[in-house]
Amino acid sequence: MAMSIDYEHGHVISVHRHAHAQLIYAIQGVMTIATPAGRWVVPPTRGVWLRPGVEHQIRMSGAVRMGTVFINCANSPILPRHSCVLGISPLLRQLIVAAVDIAPDFADGGRDWHLLQLLLHELDSLPVLPLHLPLPQDARLQGICERLMEEPGEQLTVAHWAAQLSITERSLHRLFHKQTGMRFGQWRQQARLLRALEQLAHGAKVIDVALDNGYTSQSAFTAMFRKHFGTTPSDFYRDSATVLKKNSAI
Repeated sequence: MAMSIDYEHGHVISVHRHAHAQLIYAIQGVMTIATPAGRWVVPPTRGVWLRPGVEHQIRMSGAVRMGTVFINCANSPILPRHSCVLGISPLLRQLIVAAVDIAPDFADGGRDWHLLQLLLHELDSLPVLPLHLPLPQDARLQGICERLMEEPGEQLTVAHWAAQLSITERSLHRLFHKQTGMRFGQWRQQARLLRALEQLAHGAKVIDVALDNGYTSQSAFTAMFRKHFGTTPSDFYRDSATVLKKNSAI
């Protein structure tokens, strides 16, 4: 089943789960998908793939148009094995649009069946994007992560957090990497950049986003943003809008 839904800025879909896998596609705006294992930020022309049974909450930043497809993984072994953010190709976007009009009682071997099979194969070929923020299971580390997600500009050092937990800095680094797969500084940088995507989607000025997320200047933030996403903050959504406009003309 496929559908398209519009949401206002700030709307939150409360925690829920689905029996089938779900592709959540950001046609417009930014969505933040929160799960017990971490968060995904989904900007325009990207999508998040959620495996069956994953509890998740969705928060909208900016006016959001969400496309979503539910898929029975039992009949689709080629699909991604892990939840992740994917780059949505022009072909997949058009297949999602077409799938919205397909009735659930389509016949095997017919046009609609072949269209959906192509959708599955295209989904399997998409690149995975670095828009995930994993969360640790250790309650002590969770407290640190929650603080940093709420206040991304926080400048407290690793030494401070280690002292709060009564462990050495080396132990904190080792435990953090073991539970998230990321270094502490890398995780904090990722948290800031993903928060910045949400703020920029709502129309915040680049300089305000930079300072709010702990950068000393707009240029420092822009350099890190470009290194991570391959473009500047001001061009990121402009480029996405251009891609969407071109895709709509196909």
